[in-house]
Amino acid sequence: MKFPHKFKAVLLLFTILVLGCKEKSKPAIQLTTESNPITENPAVNIEIIPIEHATAVIILDDTTIYIDPVGGKDNFNDVPEPDLILITDIHGDHFNLETLEAINTKNAKIILPQAVAEKMPSKFTPQMDILDNGDSKERFGILVEAIPMYNLREEAKAFHPKGRGNGYVISKNGERIYFSGDTEDIPEMRNLNNIDKAFICMNLPYTMSVDRAADAVLEFRPKKVYPYHYRGQPDVSDVALFRKLISKEKPDIEVVQLDWYPKEDY
Repeated sequence: MKFPHKFKAVLLLFTILVLGCKEKSKPAIQLTTESNPITENPAVNIEIIPIEHATAVIILDDTTIYIDPVGGKDNFNDVPEPDLILITDIHGDHFNLETLEAINTKNAKIILPQAVAEKMPSKFTPQMDILDNGDSKERFGILVEAIPMYNLREEAKAFHPKGRGNGYVISKNGERIYFSGDTEDIPEMRNLNNIDKAFICMNLPYTMSVDRAADAVLEFRPKKVYPYHYRGQPDVSDVALFRKLISKEKPDIEVVQLDWYPKEDY
């Protein structure tokens, strides 16, 4: 059958529109290896750069913060040198002395718990601020609060005993960012207030399950939540389920999925 030229043009336009709609209907959670500029708070410029697993770089205005820097110097070739370093715990996916010695930390302050400080060479002592759970310190106009992180399940308590490690809340100009570190859905997490961005771990048997992580987030209600630290052995946590659990109960909480495992295929 032959179609008039006008009908062919209409058919072509319809096809383009359909394909365009399909292209726009990608999954809501998109992995990215790029930095993630955030502009909701006009009082502070924020850039979030996922590095790997539990390691991140946060840039608040002109201050660069490394969270749990591990993996060697090459992991940080494309980001500014640190002004502030936060270390949560003694385990190798959070604390790696070789990485700290390889990157340029000469102008950086290092905030860490006592258990990590005991593993640091004395040359770092002038740079260190040791925080116990509940302590806080202001550096570069940024308030850092040490939040407890620990296991609740009896079979897991030896992984992260209460009082050894720190989660952190980082605050500047009204913006509050929470990094959970290795923890379960502890009361101290559930009782957090006014969190804008929450980075939440979820990997068994070491931290917590997806449903417990979601339940805690639904209680303290951050504006945005970033699942991280979700690959374990042998399983990868179901971050799509995590998003579904959050969206079902509190669709106003945005789940943001960054690429925390750029060297691995899913």
